[in-house]
Amino acid sequence: MTVVVGVDGAGRTRRLGELAAATGRPVVPVVFTTVEDLEELLARARAEGALVVVDDAHRLPPGPLRVLAAAARTGVPMAMARRPTIGGPELADLDEALATTGTVEHLGPLEPAAMSELVSAALGHPAAAEHVAAVHAASAGLPAVAAMVAADPDGTPPALVARLQRRLAGPDRDAADLAVILALRLDLGDDTVCAAAGLGQARAAAATRSLREQGLLTPDGERMIPAVARAVLAEKSAPERRRLHDAVASALLATGADPVRAAEQLRAARARTATAADVYRGAGDLLRFTAPERALSWYDEALNSGADPAQLAAGRAEAAVLLGLPVDLDVATAGASDAARLAVVAGAAAAADGRPGRAAEALLGTGPPGPVLAVAALMATGQPGPARTAATGPAPLPLRRLAEAALTVGSPGTALPLLIEAAEAYEQAPPAIPVPDLPHALGALVAVTAGDTATAEHLLERALTAGAGGPAAQDRHRTLLAWVRMRAGRYDTALAELDRLTGTPLPGRERLTLACLTAGIARRRGDIAQLRAAWALAEPVLARRAVDLFHLEMVEELLVAAARLRHHRRITPVLDDLAEIVERLGHPGAWAVSLGWIRLQIAVVGEDQPAASAAAAHLGSLGPAGARQRAQCRSAVRWAAALAGDVPADEVLADAADLVAAELPWEASRLLGQAAIRTDDPSAARRLLERARELSRPEAAADEAPADGGRGSLSDREVEVAQLVLAGRTHREIGAQLYLSPKTVEHHVARIRAKLGAGNRAEMIAALRSLLPAEP
Repeated sequence: MTVVVGVDGAGRTRRLGELAAATGRPVVPVVFTTVEDLEELLARARAEGALVVVDDAHRLPPGPLRVLAAAARTGVPMAMARRPTIGGPELADLDEALATTGTVEHLGPLEPAAMSELVSAALGHPAAAEHVAAVHAASAGLPAVAAMVAADPDGTPPALVARLQRRLAGPDRDAADLAVILALRLDLGDDTVCAAAGLGQARAAAATRSLREQGLLTPDGERMIPAVARAVLAEKSAPERRRLHDAVASALLATGADPVRAAEQLRAARARTATAADVYRGAGDLLRFTAPERALSWYDEALNSGADPAQLAAGRAEAAVLLGLPVDLDVATAGASDAARLAVVAGAAAAADGRPGRAAEALLGTGPPGPVLAVAALMATGQPGPARTAATGPAPLPLRRLAEAALTVGSPGTALPLLIEAAEAYEQAPPAIPVPDLPHALGALVAVTAGDTATAEHLLERALTAGAGGPAAQDRHRTLLAWVRMRAGRYDTALAELDRLTGTPLPGRERLTLACLTAGIARRRGDIAQLRAAWALAEPVLARRAVDLFHLEMVEELLVAAARLRHHRRITPVLDDLAEIVERLGHPGAWAVSLGWIRLQIAVVGEDQPAASAAAAHLGSLGPAGARQRAQCRSAVRWAAALAGDVPADEVLADAADLVAAELPWEASRLLGQAAIRTDDPSAARRLLERARELSRPEAAADEAPADGGRGSLSDREVEVAQLVLAGRTHREIGAQLYLSPKTVEHHVARIRAKLGAGNRAEMIAALRSLLPAEP
């Protein structure tokens, strides 16, 4: 007694023949018959001692199955073949009668050796292993299919097409409808498959079972056999295939499938229908801020599938601006329904191009959150009144925090903690909108003006690590990081950052930064050729006269370079523009000092002692600002005096030390050098030159221990935080006492560690104990 179980095409009939031959008995085959005829066959089998062979038992009606089960229980030798599913109690009874006294064989995919034998027999010669493997993959190991595709595993034999036509033309329409969807071989969820085939869950399950029984699906029942799928689709015309893809696309949308995953499936099937275009557009919209390059590729797919360009314009523009690509906003706006989104893109693009005034204009001309985004540009161009009005508009939290910080930019010490908070808010919930400039970049620029390059580096490194703002923003953060390190006297690390940007096309704002950085390094190295190259890069940018407050200190490098190269006509208009911005902001001390410092440096490089004295007198007349500005004002007086030959060595050394503490080491070395060559005292000249050489070494500033009242280079706020750390307070407790968030306290502690050169918290505590008394 033997039961052979397998799907159609698995070799059930062949196996029954092998079993019958092995017994040596006569064979009595059972085909579709009446009960009466079957009784006669069984009587003959008993008389002859024959083996009763029942093929396709699943096709027999209940009556004959009952007769066969009774005969099996009386000992009539019998071998039966059936599909895997037992469809009724009669077949189950016969199966049990045979299995109880016999064996059950399950036919699965052919093993490699058996497949090699089959393919070699079909070809008439031994088959190569690679060819056998290809046939196995195309047929999923099913013998009937493998025999048909043995000659061409990638082909679609007419015999297989005809077989499938016969199978799918039967009364089981559910199976036929499901088959054409599965033939697409897309990785779809059950809900999507059901929706595309127009079947409920129960009907789809029954249809899937039918297709599996017919040998059309892979052994796991999840996908259609590749060769079978090709054959199913072979008879479909191009319009019929498009309708299939459209049905799948509609189902994906209706079942809420992940747009990117859905788009990938449709692209793999080369779907080019209107509904597929909607799916591609959805994928682009989902990725435009997190993966803008991929988003543009999906928008291209949507266009190629017939999508309306106007519906894609805003999304494409948003992705393009994050990549730093040019956006033809005039063309895009002409057919776009979302003009507000395009206006924000225009503002972000103008800011990246180094035109803050245009950026503010575009952002103010649209609805929320455009006006809030315009606040930083308005302050940068000296428009505090409109900025305060714009800041009252609705916007996501990170953008409101950025606007609040920008309003206080006149006082870098006040603005910096707020910009740090804005950067944290941005990282926690990046807004789905192009931002003209991230709080990390603005925070770094303000931190340098405040004399806090450690915080500037920290913010920029955080932005680079997080990939904040997209590829174009990363280029900005990298150029700014190089500039910050150059200002701190760390030229080698600045050049390392520059090397990463080699060959990268940069927008106007970053070209200005790059030119300032190149000029700064050339100026510090005395490289006139490089200085000329930097000026050639910057002159077209400066000619637009689009400078702003945030880049004031950066522009110093170019203006001093222009003075060194005797391009004086280029200097005055830029200085006048910057002075007008500072004036409209109410002459904020820190920025007024920075502007006055530029005038001093221009006078020094031209050895114009009267101009230097005038600049020093102006700086001395400005109101109080931070420690950095006080150091600049004091050293300005000393510098102007040195140009006149008045060089008290001890005072010059003290003022230079203040500049080092204010993180202006190269300026300190220049002051010392200028004083040394103008003193009549050889001993003083030697002391000044030795100290100037020490400070002019690359990375020298990092080794300096700034003198600031015995507390290192710590700011007043950092001293407060440090004293509470020494008292054993937690970040939360410190924040509560100083009205700071715990995260802001964490940033202060990180800066303290960096300034003290501490490798860990224990080293920081030890260093603080040597500097500061612990508060009770």
